[in-house]
Amino acid sequence: MIEIPEAVEFFEPSTPAGSTSEVFLNYLNYFRSKLVAKVRLMPEADQRASRLPSGWTPLELIKHLRFMERRWLVWGFEGQAIPDPWADRVGDRWHVNDDETLDTLVAGLAEQAATTRSIVKAHDLSEVGQPSGRWAGKPPPTLDRILFHMMQEYARHVGHIDIVCELATGTEEE
Repeated sequence: MIEIPEAVEFFEPSTPAGSTSEVFLNYLNYFRSKLVAKVRLMPEADQRASRLPSGWTPLELIKHLRFMERRWLVWGFEGQAIPDPWADRVGDRWHVNDDETLDTLVAGLAEQAATTRSIVKAHDLSEVGQPSGRWAGKPPPTLDRILFHMMQEYARHVGHIDIVCELATGTEEE
């Protein structure tokens, strides 16, 4: 079983890396591990409840990030047909089913992380993605642009989960 590592150290700019691809992959690993660690700190009831006017829950955020990666890399960059690219939503809202648990959602995120790693390792960062419905008729971007976008999305959402976790637990955790 593929897992999200629990305590990935922050990948400092001075940390040696074999390639820019490894830099992207290390930052994505860090953000995933931080996200999962924060949600695991919360009581189970708070994992399924929203503390925000927008209404999203921590479990929905985990599912969203899994499908965000899939949309950008599998459907987008590789141009593969996927049956439901927006499977993290019902209508315009993020959604988890009652039978989805933290463990099953983390397992799905870990599975997508492995797919992401294999895609990144198999391509040059300057390679342009394949045409697909993801681009809505616009020219596909390069892999580095997609990864940069994914990193900013993870960074933003991990900042969100920091706040939600503090509200749920009453403590500020690093």
